[in-house]
Amino acid sequence: MSPLWPARLHHLRRDSPQPERLAKFYGELLGDEVASLGGDSWLVAGSERRIVIGKGKAGAVPYFALQMQDAAHLAAYRKSLKKAEDFASPLLDGACAVTDPDGRQVVFGLPKDRLPGGRLPGRLQHFVCASTRLPEMIEFYRGLGMVESDRVLEKDDLTASFLRSDPEHHSFAAFRAPESRPDHHCYETNGWMDIRDWADHMGRLNIPLWWGPGRHGPGNNLFFMIEDPDGYKVEFSAELELIPKEVPFRTWPHEQRTLNLWGSAWMRS
Repeated sequence: MSPLWPARLHHLRRDSPQPERLAKFYGELLGDEVASLGGDSWLVAGSERRIVIGKGKAGAVPYFALQMQDAAHLAAYRKSLKKAEDFASPLLDGACAVTDPDGRQVVFGLPKDRLPGGRLPGRLQHFVCASTRLPEMIEFYRGLGMVESDRVLEKDDLTASFLRSDPEHHSFAAFRAPESRPDHHCYETNGWMDIRDWADHMGRLNIPLWWGPGRHGPGNNLFFMIEDPDGYKVEFSAELELIPKEVPFRTWPHEQRTLNLWGSAWMRS
């Protein structure tokens, strides 16, 4: 049994040709602090959420980082990893990383300090990608110790998989798609009224809801999504399902209702 469990998403890096502009967008979007990390890198930080903005291809997510419980947890997990490399991080101590089949780094470490407060509740909760090599990706992440919660099938072909690294339904998911790319990241709120408040906040910022509100089948969570200036999707969620470690995965059909029990869905393939 892999010693990964339990681990939570700590932060991720988003790249943009205009990183300062994107950092200021996320700062206003989330009501969080924006600070320069030097060069073309920026940190957007708030209560239980952080995102590093760097210069690069629009919409790229070069890595995402999971927070381990303590030094003993990190040491035991690193010992279990194959081909783990040291990772220099301004946000994590003792960080190491491995690279997934699509070339994205998965980082593990210990937070260096506590997060500042934010205006509205929304903990950074999961990251999702799309991939042309979905079976290999799922095998890789299961090999890291993640546990599959739900999978979506089109006849016998896998089209999506949701994996958890703690009792929350998924900290990572991947969809079958014509190209490998980041899909979205998500902020988990405290309940339906927070979804209302975030949507009202989007209205004040003149940011239209791109998809939702709705309710996902896998995860059973309430949600809506918006787009950032680079066209990358951002989700706000509530009531994400909790699943004990030993519960086996469930299977869903490849159809719109699976991804939105309330109506139409964003189908990646």
